[in-house]
Amino acid sequence: MKKIWILVAFLMSYVMYGQDKFLTKSGSLVFEASVPSFEEVKAKNESTTAILNLENGEIAALALVKGFRFKNALMEEHFNENYAESELFPKATFNGVINNFSEIDIDDAKKSKIHIDGVLQFHGQEKKILIKDSDISKSGDVIVIQGEFYVQASDFKIEIPKIVSNKLSNDVLVSFAFSLNKK
Repeated sequence: MKKIWILVAFLMSYVMYGQDKFLTKSGSLVFEASVPSFEEVKAKNESTTAILNLENGEIAALALVKGFRFKNALMEEHFNENYAESELFPKATFNGVINNFSEIDIDDAKKSKIHIDGVLQFHGQEKKILIKDSDISKSGDVIVIQGEFYVQASDFKIEIPKIVSNKLSNDVLVSFAFSLNKK
């Protein structure tokens, strides 16, 4: 009985405080580790979940690693089996906060530049990152956040075999675009 009351209290607080949260389950996350003159190494995940808390500027995102799609099916297979090891590490997450969020007028029609401090977790590793010069804007009831940042594959203990090291960059460009709706 005690567990039921705890669950009810949790759900009520979630509903009461959920008014200032915006969410998407169809966010776009793209990474590219291409090297000039070789085949493009790029994948896109269009089912990324992201949530923004308007009370404090906290933002979180979750992507299933197997949700990344490549142009080449063999490349996708190699990514999941040899690099990301998606059976062992099925998700990638980001938890962060928008710097100086209280100073941003989210209801203003223009885009605002933001910086996001957070922790990216991928392949069982965590890395603190600062995402600079991202954009946030609001149109009607939708908040759009988009930006990009670089990470190193080696920071996440992703080893690039020598045989393909000239075809695959250790520098990985990650781009994101989230259209968040009120919960």
